[in-house]
Amino acid sequence: MAMPAAEIERLIRSAIPDAQVEITDLAGDGDHYAAKVTAESFRGLPRIKQHQAVYAALGGRMGGVLHALQLTTATPA
Repeated sequence: MAMPAAEIERLIRSAIPDAQVEITDLAGDGDHYAAKVTAESFRGLPRIKQHQAVYAALGGRMGGVLHALQLTTATPA
């Protein structure tokens, strides 16, 4: 069962309120997405901690209902 892009965005924004989230469906199948998450709250955090925050926001859906997510995180310029 595929996960809608809007649900991914909602989960991330719910856990990281200051996040700007861009979701792209890479294969058009609802299973392979790219996400760019930009948040001031990432400032000073190593990239791995930024990614862990996003994966935590998805609540264990990775590898299950959400098959693949190409993740890019950043802080605002």
